[in-house]
Amino acid sequence: MDMFNIPLTAMRRLLLLPLLLIPWNGNADAATPGRRMIVDQSGQTISVPDAPSRIADLWFAHTEIMVMLGAASLIAVTVERPASDPWVFRIAPQLSKAIQLSNTTPNAESLLAAGVDLAFAPSGSPAAPAARRVGIPVLEVIFTDVASLVRCVDLTADVLNTVQARRTASRYDAYLAEVIHDVRRRTDPIAMQARPRVLHIESLHPLKVDGNDTLIDTWINIAGGRNAAIGLSGNQKPVSVEQIAAWNPDVIIVGGKVGVFDLSQMGSLWQSVKAVREKKVFRNPVGVFSWDRYGVEFALQVQWAARLLHPALFRSTDMVGPTMQFYRDYFSYPLRKDEAQKIIDSQPPG
Repeated sequence: MDMFNIPLTAMRRLLLLPLLLIPWNGNADAATPGRRMIVDQSGQTISVPDAPSRIADLWFAHTEIMVMLGAASLIAVTVERPASDPWVFRIAPQLSKAIQLSNTTPNAESLLAAGVDLAFAPSGSPAAPAARRVGIPVLEVIFTDVASLVRCVDLTADVLNTVQARRTASRYDAYLAEVIHDVRRRTDPIAMQARPRVLHIESLHPLKVDGNDTLIDTWINIAGGRNAAIGLSGNQKPVSVEQIAAWNPDVIIVGGKVGVFDLSQMGSLWQSVKAVREKKVFRNPVGVFSWDRYGVEFALQVQWAARLLHPALFRSTDMVGPTMQFYRDYFSYPLRKDEAQKIIDSQPPG
C-alpha cells in the first residue's frame, strides 16, 4: 500500500507501533467511551468499537454472514478472491475495494496499515494473538452445528451494532428454524434403515470425505439420510477407494469446488460402488459460499438435499424459487432464474 494513501488513523497507529507491541489481549476497560465488551465464540471477552468501520474478515465462511448483515462495505481486508468465490463478488461488489490477502494469517502490521479497527478470525487462528498484541481486537468465530451457526450470526450482528444487522439476524434465525422444522416434519418418520446412505466427498485428489460430528453430517440427517462414512469423525478425513467401496454408499455428493467426478480417469474399483453403478453421484451447489460447508446457505442446502434424497416427499420443492427468494431476502440481490440455476449447478456467474 502507498504510504501517502494510508488513512490518518492508520498512520497514527504505525507511529505508535513500538508502544502497541506490548502484549495486549483486546480487553480494554468496559467503561472506555465508544467501546463495548463482547464475548466471542472462543469464550474470550474482547473490547470492540461501538461502530466498527474497517473490518478484516479472515475466515471464508464468515464473509457471507457479513454480506447478509449488510456489512460488506465495512470489509477492508478479506481472504476472499474472485477466482475462488466469484458469486460473493457478484452479490457484494464492494468487496472488490478490500485488500485481498493471499493467506488467512496476515502480518499484524499490515492490518494496522490498512486502518483495521476490528477483525474476525476462525477459532484458533494464529493471526489472532499477533493482531491483539498491536491493539486490534479480534473476535474468534466458528460453527460446527446449527446452534453455533446461529450464535455466529447473532454475535456478528451484535458486533456490527446496527438496526439492519440485528433485524436481519433475527429474520434469518427464524427462517432457518422454520426450514429445519418443515424438513424434519417429513423426514423424521423415516426409519433409519430406510434412509439412503450418503457419502460426502470434499476432495478427490487426495480423496477426503466428511464424517460424523460435522455440519455436513447434520444436514444429511435432517434431509433424511444417514452418513455412509461409518466410524469416521470430523471434516475432510483422508480415505481410500477400498474403504469407500466397503461402505458402498447409495448416494455420493461431491463438493461443488472439488472438480469433475470423471470415472474415465478413476480406478475400476469405483464401478463397484452402488451410487456410481446407479448414477447417483451429484455435485453440490455453490453460491456466495459452498452450500454444503459452513455458511448461512445451510438453509438452502437442507432443502436441496431433502429433495435429492426423497423426491416423492418434496415434489413441490423446486430449488430455483427458494434460491431466488433467499438471495432477495438475505443478500438484497435480485437473482435471475438463470443465475439461480447456475448456483444450483455449481457454475460461476459467467
